[in-house]
Amino acid sequence: MGGLFDLENKNKEISKLKKQIESPDFWNDKNTSNEIIKKFNALKNITDNINRLKSQIETNIETINLLLDQPDEELYSIIKDNYDKLINEVNTLRLETYLNGKYDSNNCIIEIHPGAGGTESCDWVAMLSRMYIKYITKNNFSYEITDYEENEQAGYKSITILVKGLNAYGYLKGENGIHRLVRISPFDAGARRHTSFAGVTIIPQIKQELNIEINDNDLKIDVYRSSGAGGQHVNTTDSAVRITHIPTKIVVTCQNERSQIQNKEKALMILKSKLYALKEEESNKQINSMKTDLNINFGYAKRSYVMCPYTLVKDNDTEYETSDVSKVLDGNIEPFINAYLRKEV
Repeated sequence: MGGLFDLENKNKEISKLKKQIESPDFWNDKNTSNEIIKKFNALKNITDNINRLKSQIETNIETINLLLDQPDEELYSIIKDNYDKLINEVNTLRLETYLNGKYDSNNCIIEIHPGAGGTESCDWVAMLSRMYIKYITKNNFSYEITDYEENEQAGYKSITILVKGLNAYGYLKGENGIHRLVRISPFDAGARRHTSFAGVTIIPQIKQELNIEINDNDLKIDVYRSSGAGGQHVNTTDSAVRITHIPTKIVVTCQNERSQIQNKEKALMILKSKLYALKEEESNKQINSMKTDLNINFGYAKRSYVMCPYTLVKDNDTEYETSDVSKVLDGNIEPFINAYLRKEV
C-alpha cells in the first residue's frame, strides 16, 4: 500500500506530532494545541485503517494460496465477498487521504439561495436542502438549520445549514456553485417544463478563537421575530438576529437558538468564518466566488438535474453523470463528491 497511503511518511509525521504533544509547554497556545491534536488523531485513524486493511489483505492472500491446493467453494465465496468489501474500504480510505487542505477537517456552512423564478426556484432550494440533509445524516455528520426564510407558497427564500463533523468541509466543498433543475412544474396548471436555478455556497466554519477583528461600527444588527411555521422552533419573542457587515455587504442571520444572545453569537461565528475565508483569498474573483450574492440565472451551472424529457444528473465540473435523479435527490451524492476530490488531486 504505497503511493497515496505512504505509511512510512505518515508514521514519521505522527511521531513528530506526538513529541510536540508530550512537550511541557504544549498547552501554552490552546488554539495551536487543539489543531495539532486534531491532525494527530486524523493521521492516527488513517494509519490504523491502513494497517488493518493490510493485515486483512495479507490473510486473504494466504487463504487464496491454500485454495489453489485445496479448492473449497464455501471458503472461496467468503473470500470473494470480503474482497468486494475491502475494495470499498480501500477506495474510502484513498479519498480520506485527499482531504489534506487547510480547512478540509473543519465543520462547514451550507447556504442555499433561489435564482429568478419565484416559487419554482424556492421549491428547488427546499429540494436541495433535503438532499444535503439526507447525505449528512447518512454519513454520520450532524447539522443545525441556523436560519431559513420560508416562501409563501412553497420552499425557501434562503436556508443556512451548519454541518458538524470531521472533514465536513473537505467532503462538501465541491458542491459550491449554481445547481440547475429541469422538470415538469407541479405549480403550473398547464404541466409545462420549467428550468429553476439555486446557488449553493459552501464555506468552512472558522474557529471563534481566531483573531478576526470586527469593528462594531461596521455592523448593522437587526432583531426580528422568527419565521418558523410553528412547533418547537417557533419563538414567542423577537429573538432572531440579522447582522449586516457594511464594508463587505455580507448578511448573516440566525433564528434557531432560544435567546437573542445565543442567536447573535451564532451569527457572529458565521460572519467571522466568512470574513476569514475572504481574507484568505488572493484575488477579487476568488473572493466573489465565496459570497452568497451569486448571479443565479441561465448562465453556467455547476450541476444539472434533468427530470424531463429524460432523466440525468450531470456535474459539469467533473463530467460525472448518472440517470438516477431520484437516488441523487435522496442524498446519494457520494459519486459526485468522489469525482470532485479525484479531480482536485
